[in-house]
Amino acid sequence: MEDFKIIIDTIEELMKNSVAHLDKSFLNIRAGKATPMMLNSVSIDYFGTNTPLNQVANINTPNSQTISVQPWDKSIIPEIEKAIITSNLGFNPMNNGESVIINVPPLTEDRRKDLVKQAKAEAENSKISIRTSRKEANSEIKNLSLSKDEMKNAELDIQNLTNNYISLIDEKLQVKEKEIMTV
Repeated sequence: MEDFKIIIDTIEELMKNSVAHLDKSFLNIRAGKATPMMLNSVSIDYFGTNTPLNQVANINTPNSQTISVQPWDKSIIPEIEKAIITSNLGFNPMNNGESVIINVPPLTEDRRKDLVKQAKAEAENSKISIRTSRKEANSEIKNLSLSKDEMKNAELDIQNLTNNYISLIDEKLQVKEKEIMTV
């Protein structure tokens, strides 16, 4: 039974990682209001090194429709503007000499629907990952020397764990969908 405990702990850790990955993916899906995380994918050429924007500047949101990027070295402002434009995020940065200001346009209904589809795809990927973990755990259990009753109980435990994590993903998707569709 000790081997079974190890398998359960391992599968639960894998499932937690799937949910954590989903949370990170959801942070990158824009939900109408400006957040500093919208620029997480932007990197600039800083003295010959490809550097994430958040390592060379302070990024904040003075209001729900504006992102402000204040570099620690003002000479890289043009490089920051260029990186934001070429990142294909759909932003048009403005330079005021001290910082880069980005006005985040409101989302259209079609764009909101596209973002919901993207969120659903991410949630489905997490569910697939969880089901794969379940399949691997069930395979490992079959290799243990357990009685039929113990085997059945172990599979039930794994299925209950799977159901709990799938439900958690569904809840997170509902929250994200509501957040995206709220104008």
